[in-house]
Amino acid sequence: MTSPFETKIEKLIYGGDGLAHHDQSTVFVPFVIPGELVRVTPVEAKKKFIRGTAEHIIEPSPDRIAEQCPRFTVCGGCHYQHIPYDRQLHYKSGILRESLARIGRIEWTGEIHIHASPPFGYRNRAQWAVRPAGNPPKPAIGYFQPSSSVLVPTDVCPILAPKLETTLAALSAAFAAGRLPGNIRGIECFCDAAGEKVLLNVSLAQTGQSPNTLATSLREIVPNTESVLIHDEMTDDFQLLGPGYLHYDAAGHHLRVGHLSFFQVNRFAVDDLVRAVVGESVPSETKRGLALDLFAGVGLFSIPLAARYDRVIAVEGNVATARDLEANLKNHPNARGRSPQISSFSIRLARGLPRRRFNACAISRPRKSHIFPAIPQLLRAILPHSLGPSRPARAMRLGI
Repeated sequence: MTSPFETKIEKLIYGGDGLAHHDQSTVFVPFVIPGELVRVTPVEAKKKFIRGTAEHIIEPSPDRIAEQCPRFTVCGGCHYQHIPYDRQLHYKSGILRESLARIGRIEWTGEIHIHASPPFGYRNRAQWAVRPAGNPPKPAIGYFQPSSSVLVPTDVCPILAPKLETTLAALSAAFAAGRLPGNIRGIECFCDAAGEKVLLNVSLAQTGQSPNTLATSLREIVPNTESVLIHDEMTDDFQLLGPGYLHYDAAGHHLRVGHLSFFQVNRFAVDDLVRAVVGESVPSETKRGLALDLFAGVGLFSIPLAARYDRVIAVEGNVATARDLEANLKNHPNARGRSPQISSFSIRLARGLPRRRFNACAISRPRKSHIFPAIPQLLRAILPHSLGPSRPARAMRLGI
């Protein structure tokens, strides 16, 4: 392994690492800022590749601030809490430009419109691991260390919505008091827009106490639990205790969101995102044309699109999510949900596009390459949005 060395951080890359160079190798270091001179301890070294940790910040950036979370740099969650939020946005804009250029081969020199939100208290969903911790070992809840299955127990997480953070604290205290069984392997929590009701997804290593007993305990620990879904990892069985969904108010609509459905995670950015992707609603007499919403989820964009276009086709391949989509579209007769295999639908779509005119298309988080055959035909009418900069960059490259 290479000995510790000094290097200057050149830029930040997608995923949070800083990039530098040393002895003809590219170096990746987390929790640094461009311009900083750091002493790096290598933890992984390959030909022309070094991944390391910042043993010492020799020349700190004037941008560097104290992080708000006591678990920052230890758990595998946040990457940028040592950077002021306005500077985070600056660096992320640069990461997007770099991704477009490197992956999409597009040199974008125009303005990038930033949709900022408060940097803390924004997440409406959290996934926590449960593992033995302490001495003697007892079940504890928290997050994994970066690239590891080692648990970081915690009862705080400042990026969570207040309802989720109080839920985390309550679950942490319950595990410490022995109120929850040790066969729990993970808990996922989703809260509504008001920050009042939650869905709980619970993973078990194997069935222990009855699902009803466990659900009752969880409801006592976490007030306003709307529904509990219990998954036995050994048998792959699911037990539902409750309606299976809650309602989330977004962009003026009352959306049903189920246990296994995808939904935008930043509660402050949802309405702004809808406006950015779809635009403002229009009078019914000015509606026009046909819109397509691929990977439609529960209909976050499909329903506003239905207010702008004569007809909307919303496609969602996940069966559980498609049920929510169908329920949410009931009061919108000009919008129709479909739940085919996305791969086969994309092939049919690509073949049919020359004979079919779409006035607009929204593509959410393409998971794999299934949609790519249709992208060149869709590109003229596309309204892209994604979870990260690399996916739209790849899509644009295919469309050139």
